[in-house]
Amino acid sequence: MISRPKGRFRWASKWFDRSAPTATRARPARPDAGTASGAFWSVAFAVAWRVLHNVFTTPSLFLPGMIFPLFFFTAFAGGLSRVDNIPGFDFPNGYTAFQFVFVLLQSAAFGGVFTGFGIARDFEYGFARRLLLAAPRRSGIVAGYALAAAGRWAVTATILTIVALAVGMQVGGGGVDLVALYALALIVNLAGTLWASGIAMRLRTVQAGPIMQLPVFLTLFFAPVYVPLALLNGWLHSVASVNPATSLLEAGWRGLRSAERAAL
Repeated sequence: MISRPKGRFRWASKWFDRSAPTATRARPARPDAGTASGAFWSVAFAVAWRVLHNVFTTPSLFLPGMIFPLFFFTAFAGGLSRVDNIPGFDFPNGYTAFQFVFVLLQSAAFGGVFTGFGIARDFEYGFARRLLLAAPRRSGIVAGYALAAAGRWAVTATILTIVALAVGMQVGGGGVDLVALYALALIVNLAGTLWASGIAMRLRTVQAGPIMQLPVFLTLFFAPVYVPLALLNGWLHSVASVNPATSLLEAGWRGLRSAERAAL
């Protein structure tokens, strides 16, 4: 027989007394769909606003994501502008438009990667851990980072488009084609964000930056970046043929291709 605790352990006597009433805990009410949706979007918008505010008010965070695609566009479209005279180069809108599609998709992908850098930085500073504890819907955290990445890329894409049009880029597609081109870039931005945020939330350190950046960089540059796929040869043609980025680039080129040529 187990004896009842005495002295300073008398507070535990109820655990040994079978006749003592068992404490019951009320089950929390399950939130309805409206409450859950409101909590999700409140977290998403709060995270997105914080990220965008930090990016646009901190030049060291904003300028690299802006200068990077502009540098590539200037270097490729300007320094390699005579490539369109190569026999077999069949892009009628010129080399500037050809490179614009690549740089647009590249800026979208790296816009997501740079957002992953910010997530890793939040974990190192301890903010992300506090956010995970305070947020009523954790899925809204990822959605907020995705919204911030899309908003950040939208600014970059706008400036990049203005620069491309200013230097004489020829746009041959219709309005639907252009909307499809930017929608495709937005999907690439989302994919880059999910990839980078997954790495950042798993490793939780800025030192994971090369893991976020290098696969995206290699995937893009092993695609037909400088010339169409038909002009590549050797192992580079074989790699580009199975590279998923090749299909993305070809879909984007169709968005800027002239209607007469696309019909052929």
